[in-house]
Amino acid sequence: MEVTSLLALAVVVTSILYWLIKKPNNLPPSPGIALPIVGHLYLIERDPRQQFKKWSQKLGDVFSLKLGQETVVVLNSFEVIKEALVKHGDSLSDRSTRSFVARNVPHVSKGIIFSSGTDWKEQRTVSLSILRKFGLGKNILAEKIAEEIKILLKKLASENGKPIQIRGLLNISVSNIICSIIFGRRFDFDDPKFNYLTALLNDSVRLNSGVMRLNFLPFLTYLPNYKTLGKKLISIGNELRAFSESMVREIKKKYDPNNLDNYIVAYVHEMEKKRQLNQPTYLNEISLVRHIDNLFLAGTETTSTTILWALYFVLLHPDTQNKIYQEIKEYVGLGRAPTMSDKPQLKYLNAFIMETQRLSSLVPFSVIHVCAQDTVLNGFTIPEGAQVIPNLDAVLKDKKIWGDPENFRPERFLDEQGNLIKREELIPFSIGRRICLGESLAKMELFLFLSSMFQRFEFLPADPNHCLSRKDVFGGAVSPAPFDVRCVTRLQ
Repeated sequence: MEVTSLLALAVVVTSILYWLIKKPNNLPPSPGIALPIVGHLYLIERDPRQQFKKWSQKLGDVFSLKLGQETVVVLNSFEVIKEALVKHGDSLSDRSTRSFVARNVPHVSKGIIFSSGTDWKEQRTVSLSILRKFGLGKNILAEKIAEEIKILLKKLASENGKPIQIRGLLNISVSNIICSIIFGRRFDFDDPKFNYLTALLNDSVRLNSGVMRLNFLPFLTYLPNYKTLGKKLISIGNELRAFSESMVREIKKKYDPNNLDNYIVAYVHEMEKKRQLNQPTYLNEISLVRHIDNLFLAGTETTSTTILWALYFVLLHPDTQNKIYQEIKEYVGLGRAPTMSDKPQLKYLNAFIMETQRLSSLVPFSVIHVCAQDTVLNGFTIPEGAQVIPNLDAVLKDKKIWGDPENFRPERFLDEQGNLIKREELIPFSIGRRICLGESLAKMELFLFLSSMFQRFEFLPADPNHCLSRKDVFGGAVSPAPFDVRCVTRLQ
């Protein structure tokens, strides 16, 4: 028995020593010791933004972590992110299939956002082609956005300047734009099912702040708190998938190759064409359902939350709102709604939007990439299979780039003549091959929504005697702390 026990102890000790010393050659430096089983997870805070900043100051622009069994490399400067995602785009464009949600919700790795390789390339190409047919970057889409904005402005006016939580209204209004494309219809503000679904989107983004440990230590689901979180995430994923499946089934019944009036039938048309020609394809109904999930999420959460941040910042900095209004009054007037043709003249508003995107740092760690083959980056070797985090937050708040990154100052995007300065370091949509598919749609929405809202209303704090302080809620997307706002109609 004693010999057996000694042998068992020797195996355990040897395993622990091997764990502690094993490390791929030339891996970027790490902060502290990676412990058996958990790796560096014991060092990671729930909101690691400031922690990553300190580690990058100590370790450099590239550092590595051992999270559970996974090697994770964090990129912390514009130069190294550009080198990784642009120069090495072939090697660093895949997605992980090992996240908690991917392991527990069917087909998460299909669609646009989380697919990889040739599957992703075909899905993205087809998606872009369909979206362009429906007006992506064109005036026809701007007209759809303008119609939705009219409905939102009417709803805000009906509140008669009372304090409201505006987030829900923004979610539905922005979501209706992508819904008009993918479903060919919009939903009413008081539609209970749609309100529930947009609330689920908010929950899924918020809960992602607590999912990191589940991604890397699946056994944590046996602990009460993580079990509850895991069940909630799986439930949300399944409910959103069920909604998308029901919409695909409903719309497919009416499929007419001569009437491609929404994204779903356009995708089905592309799928059927390839099948009839016996061309190999990754297009299928499972991927279509994931397209709907991806577009519904990406087309709602990021834009509506950016608009929410813009309102938050004007409450914190009232002078910016007055400058925007005076600019709109001078170059557009008050007798008509702003259009995309007004964008070149509204330079301060454009600078304000850019500064909102920069300081809000909405998706601080982008979406995790996976290294498809050993890659040398900044003198270090990123091993095949390593997960790679582009730390966009580090770029958007880099003191070397912005000077005073923690200050909200739209003027940083204007030169001495008041002309707009375009900075390549402003990368809220990431860069490279996996840059956000909806970037041009989001930019159009942000300009049209905010120009119309600031033309029509003055946004005031719920309590003029209580000053807001800048606080955010960390999650899959970073949102401002909940606040009420009064939308006071301006005298025309």
